[in-house]
Amino acid sequence: MSELPIEVQSLIDIQENPFVLIGPDYRILAANQAYCDAYGVNRKGIVGMRCYEVSHHSPVPCHLNGEHCPHQQVITSGQSQQVLHTHYDRSNRAEHVRIKGYPIRTSSGRLCVGELISRIAHSADIDCEEIRMVGRSPAFLACVDNLTRVAESEASILLYGESGVGKELAAQYIHKRSARKDRPYLAVNCASIPEGLFETELFGHEKGAFTGSVGSKQGLFELANGGTLFLDEVGEIPLSMQAKLLRVLETGEFRRVGGKSTLRADVRIVAATNRDLLEMVDRGAFRQDLYYRIAGIDITLPPLRERRLDIPALAEMFLRRIGEDAKRSYRLTQEAIDELVLYDFPGNVRELRNILQKGAVLSEDGVLTPDLLSLENHGSARCVPAMMSIKGPDERAGTISEMEATHIAELLQRYNGHRRTVADVLGISERTLYRKLNQYGLHAIAGGRR
Repeated sequence: MSELPIEVQSLIDIQENPFVLIGPDYRILAANQAYCDAYGVNRKGIVGMRCYEVSHHSPVPCHLNGEHCPHQQVITSGQSQQVLHTHYDRSNRAEHVRIKGYPIRTSSGRLCVGELISRIAHSADIDCEEIRMVGRSPAFLACVDNLTRVAESEASILLYGESGVGKELAAQYIHKRSARKDRPYLAVNCASIPEGLFETELFGHEKGAFTGSVGSKQGLFELANGGTLFLDEVGEIPLSMQAKLLRVLETGEFRRVGGKSTLRADVRIVAATNRDLLEMVDRGAFRQDLYYRIAGIDITLPPLRERRLDIPALAEMFLRRIGEDAKRSYRLTQEAIDELVLYDFPGNVRELRNILQKGAVLSEDGVLTPDLLSLENHGSARCVPAMMSIKGPDERAGTISEMEATHIAELLQRYNGHRRTVADVLGISERTLYRKLNQYGLHAIAGGRR
């Protein structure tokens, strides 16, 4: 501490967000009160502790657990770096954070790292009754960061993603993080509404508007006034209804079916689809003006096969939920975990949950083995070499690196060696990807394409 310039200590103390100064050996030199409060340590006791022990509750640096380490990157490059991370707060709850690492030299010339930490979300923030968004893979953290950013705007949002990736959960997260969080959130699956009932479902109807309407009814736009309306499977909205939906989105005005009064509603739209809406526009199956109205900002949610690092944690979470309902405990054998990580999951997170539910029913002792998962019956190819596995904590570093190398190689082949595209998919910078290509000897697959 004696070599710490007073101006550096002052810089640390005036930061509102958690800020920590770390030496080249990962040991903490100083931290502000916000950092100590976040991780449940005092300012004197924290000095000398290793950063990954405090924020990750881990015995090894985060880059040895498959994450991007800002400390390592700053020390190696001597330049500022920004990464997305999963930390654990003082209550051992996972929280997703954005870290900006800065190179700082002490009075003796040692290169240290100053880390400014901005919380994106606690895991509890991305939770609903049935499922939680869990993960620490680069693709997952980049997605949560994007959702957090767009939630603060008032723009309409279009969520793209395969079936089962968690689009409704993402929509709920956007609402909870928006200025409308204290107002209603309503969701409707557009594919489940018969075409003849679409208008009354969205706008309501008056008594006697049609045969059988014995009373008036509020529609979804009235009920969601001031809040958020989630239109799932928006590509299934009948063409005949699209013009009416466009009008209410543009003006905020509508009438109930059979009504004469013009009503108004202030509703933010979050829509979702697994279809190519622009291709539908080209075919005349979806209005172009409606597309641009709902796609103010579009976000693609990654499929589970692009975030394999998250599968063990997701499986543990699902089994815990299943066990709570059944009032018994369940666990996966290591061989079963290896099988799940190798599996391609065409049905994504929803399929993972269904596989585990079936396995739990078949298990007599609460232990789920590969034969109980019956993955061969799901008809999906495995795209990770069979030699790869996830072992116990003492072997985790090597096998995680092996998995990361395999995943990067797979993406390079899928995108014809284009490094920029692969970096975007992984949620990392092209410079970081370049270092990983060197680390894993993958430049031949990249082929020099950017």
